[in-house]
Amino acid sequence: MATLTIRQLDDEVYDRLKQRARANKRSLEAEARQLLDERTRNLPAIVEDLLDFHDRMVAKHGFLPDSTELIGEMRRDG
Repeated sequence: MATLTIRQLDDEVYDRLKQRARANKRSLEAEARQLLDERTRNLPAIVEDLLDFHDRMVAKHGFLPDSTELIGEMRRDG
């Protein structure tokens, strides 16, 4: 496996990555690996993951109702 060193990383970027790692219960290094892996996958794999996620959410929660009419009512009444 390769090793990557990133110099002059902006402090805010580092802090956001650290927060993301904490939220995902991963080390900073593991979070960076995960993020790089996700962002460098090819588009068909990303689309496949999204479709799989969609299918799992529909199976679990069903289709959500169309909110267009509700939003229109809220804007008219607001």
